[in-house]
Amino acid sequence: MRKPQSLRAQLLARLTLPLIAVVVLDAAVSYFVALHYADRAYDSWLLDSAKSLAQEVKTQKDKVTFDLPPIAVEVFRWDAMDKTFFKVESAAAGFIAGDRALPGPAMAAMAADAPLFSDGEIQGRKVRIVSVLTASAGGDSGDVLVSVAETLNKRRGMMNEILLAVVAPQLLLLLVTGLHIWVGINRGLSPLHDLATLIGQRSARELNPIPDTNVPLEVRSLTHTINALLQRLGSALAAQQRFIENAAHQLRTPLAGLKVHAERALAADSPDAMKPALSHIKHSADRVAHLSSQLLVLAGSESVSQGSRPFRSLDLAALAKACCMDWVYKALEQEIELGFDAPRSRVSIKGDETLLRELLNNLLDNSICYSNPGGRINVTVLADPPGWVVKDDGPGIRPEEADRIFERFYRIPGSRGEGCGLGLAIVKEIADLHAARIDVGPGIDGKGIGISVCFGRQTRAG
Repeated sequence: MRKPQSLRAQLLARLTLPLIAVVVLDAAVSYFVALHYADRAYDSWLLDSAKSLAQEVKTQKDKVTFDLPPIAVEVFRWDAMDKTFFKVESAAAGFIAGDRALPGPAMAAMAADAPLFSDGEIQGRKVRIVSVLTASAGGDSGDVLVSVAETLNKRRGMMNEILLAVVAPQLLLLLVTGLHIWVGINRGLSPLHDLATLIGQRSARELNPIPDTNVPLEVRSLTHTINALLQRLGSALAAQQRFIENAAHQLRTPLAGLKVHAERALAADSPDAMKPALSHIKHSADRVAHLSSQLLVLAGSESVSQGSRPFRSLDLAALAKACCMDWVYKALEQEIELGFDAPRSRVSIKGDETLLRELLNNLLDNSICYSNPGGRINVTVLADPPGWVVKDDGPGIRPEEADRIFERFYRIPGSRGEGCGLGLAIVKEIADLHAARIDVGPGIDGKGIGISVCFGRQTRAG
């Protein structure tokens, strides 16, 4: 697993590394530029020395001579830092004067009045050499090659001085700039630290928005996102609190009845006297079990909304047929005709089979509970778009109630039955998880109610 990186370290690296690269490149360029001009200056002095020696080459009776007093040679060679070498040679006479071991170019490769600079080695020392080809004065004894060399001590000393003069200011600049970057990054990140401290000091129930008066513009998007999350959390917690309160209220009534009838059963003197109390106990237990089952379905829909259970491909027609078969017996008990209509081909969608079965079960339960004896219920499977339509010919609802029947724990005033108002709320919750559209319309032959759940393009039950 990759370790998280520090934002400060990333900013320092992204700002300092390019700065170091620029400083190093600038120092290198400055060094080589200064070294180039230093070499030109020393090469120019070396060339002047070679030309001065070339002027001492004479020709007498077709013989080349180099007449330079020893004291002059000693003065020529003297240098406080470097050692100087020279060599004079001609094409006709060969070596004439100077240091025989000094390397030099071939005369054939030289051009008159065109000095040639080269690097060489003599007596184990590296030297810089300049060679000048000149015609002998006063005769026809051929060309004379004069070479002068010196060691590199002065050049190396100047290189070190240039390097120190270039690098020292660059290092100082890098130090000052790096310090400024460090201080700037710390000051730039301080609002994030202040924001983290502010959030860390909050309690779990403190969901009011975070103030962004002293927050930079770049960080305000973060605070706005956090505030939006806090708002959603507040709404979710408030809805959860309302749900818990309503669930507790709904559970209190059957549990209280269960307790009262249990006490009646205990106080009864005979089995015949206990039977009415036991019947009420069973009825209350059924209500508690039904309510608990619906609450578990709502909890299961929450886990699906968080992605813990992936959707799978399923057949709406087969699922609807199986659900209708489960409700046939109860429909017959209520003398209700339960019809089913579906295409022959498979109607496929992606969804959670358990939750979709619960959705259709709640629609059928609702229709059977509120339909009149001898009534009709029809379940239709749609193919394009895929969906279900459940219609009945019961009492129906008023148009103004159509938007409220899907609220949790809401029951239409004066409605019969002992429901707790969670059935259609579960239908809406599961439909929303599957991105399905719910429409409320008239039922069979314009009577009752028709509820359609479409998983494709929008349709309206009619």
